[in-house]
Amino acid sequence: MSSRKNETNRLQGLGIQLPPQPQVLVELQRLMSDDQFDMRQVARVIAQDPAIVALLFRIARSPVFSRGRKIESLEQVLMVVGIRQVYALVQAESLVKSLSSDLRGAFEIFWARAREIAHLAALIADERGKICRVPPEQAYLAGIFHECGVPVLMMRFPAYCQSLRLDDAACWPDLAEEDARFGVDHCSVGYLVARHWGLPDYVCEAIRYHHEAPEEKSHGPVATLLAIVQLAAHAYHQLHRLPDPLWAKIGARALAELGLAADEAKDYCEQIIAQLIEAT
Repeated sequence: MSSRKNETNRLQGLGIQLPPQPQVLVELQRLMSDDQFDMRQVARVIAQDPAIVALLFRIARSPVFSRGRKIESLEQVLMVVGIRQVYALVQAESLVKSLSSDLRGAFEIFWARAREIAHLAALIADERGKICRVPPEQAYLAGIFHECGVPVLMMRFPAYCQSLRLDDAACWPDLAEEDARFGVDHCSVGYLVARHWGLPDYVCEAIRYHHEAPEEKSHGPVATLLAIVQLAAHAYHQLHRLPDPLWAKIGARALAELGLAADEAKDYCEQIIAQLIEAT
């Protein structure tokens, strides 16, 4: 706890503020902490945010969830999508809304990338379910949050986006370069945002170390979620024909953690990408 507090204080010393949770999310967390919550209560809380309601209806009416059923009410949305997955989506969209600014082009590129990686991570978690045992909604959440330190730094340092060329989807920040220029890196910031927003511990840890290969002797949920997000990011690079220099460092361990051989990576990514395209 004291270490986390020290890190938070250091960020504040740099003028970096962690985004507060919106009220709808605070209320939803309080409600869902009690296993006896009622679906109508959940619907009433979510209904306070029209943008999130619109998003959930759009998702529930997609072929993946609706399967031809007519979706008319928010309670039907909760039943079709699932309470836990809805909760993860509310957290994800709340983060997007909290971390936006006038740097419209760069932010749009960032969140489009984050959503695709999150969706790919959820698909991987679902497909490898017997091996990884990470719920798809938690993989989705990790995908959305894993680079959330980037927009925090974009909002704090006007030169951050331009100096690291983040308005180009092919460029992504190097931790050493970030630390040298700004005295902090986006992985540490993202970890603290995730803790501040009450994400599960293993999701926070995966966010903190997502630029590192899973340890060879570590096979817990952190290593598995780390591997899922890393493979999802690699699939994103493959989908958009972008260079992925980090994969050479982390790829072998990520694949091994998910029970995949090195020569299976390309075909597996193509399979997951096909599912993403079909779902969207």
